[in-house]
Amino acid sequence: MFKGSYVALVTPFVDGEVDLAGLKRLVDWHVDQGTHGLVPVGTTGESPTLTHAEHDLVVKTVVDHAAGRVPVIAGAGSNNTVETVRLVQAAKAAGAAAALVVTPYYNKPTQNGLIAHFTAAANCGLPIVIYNIPGRSAVDMSVATMAELAKLPMIVGVKDATGDLSRVPKQRMTCGTDFVQMSGEDATALGFNAHGGVGCISVTANVAPALCAQMQVATLAGDYATALDITDRLMPLHEAIFLEPGLVGAKYGLSLLGHGNADVRPPLVGLTDPVKDRIRAGMVHAGLLN
Repeated sequence: MFKGSYVALVTPFVDGEVDLAGLKRLVDWHVDQGTHGLVPVGTTGESPTLTHAEHDLVVKTVVDHAAGRVPVIAGAGSNNTVETVRLVQAAKAAGAAAALVVTPYYNKPTQNGLIAHFTAAANCGLPIVIYNIPGRSAVDMSVATMAELAKLPMIVGVKDATGDLSRVPKQRMTCGTDFVQMSGEDATALGFNAHGGVGCISVTANVAPALCAQMQVATLAGDYATALDITDRLMPLHEAIFLEPGLVGAKYGLSLLGHGNADVRPPLVGLTDPVKDRIRAGMVHAGLLN
């Protein structure tokens, strides 16, 4: 259903307000660069600091402006099941192809609680991609729980940010080979696909969309020599972007390319100068800047 390079899209701001014109320009740029799909208003889209109205507006704007050129998986995560259902319903009304729903953070539900949460999301009637990121949410969805959820027709895949590449074949065995597995970690995206994944929901793709898309195409064609060459070019940038919060690094990289400013909302702040230098150097190494 979904495969290739999907960008965890940043939300641009001007004077503290959502920049809808800038957002539309980013959508056009990603389509032109070969990005295979868009994921607005995930954590990289600063969902924690957008109002509910802004969240819905960003999703609707991206879906409308993409106009079917690429699929849109709308961020719809919350640690409140009622709010998650509302976000999924709004994504469905906007015309999104699917919703990305994170494991509930902070309140640390049991595996049964995860099943209840994601079942409620799936009952909205929009395809759901599970976002499993225990490093941020403090809860890890087990392979057995994912297999149970994969029985629901609307639970179609996972964005796996566990960093454990052995999860991919285990989830293939338990969830089925049609269950969409996408990496949530740029630095191991090549290995993820080698283990049976079919794509990446990428932060680095904000800055290097063409290279990320080319790497995904190569792995899906079994051309790992080309994929490795591209990964070698991108690895310093992968590392640099995540020295401080990744979305801040992504916005700074975009600003160097002339795509808007690097503004973020507090509690996030701009990058320190040493990290800026590392990102610039990573972009030079990748051939994105001279």
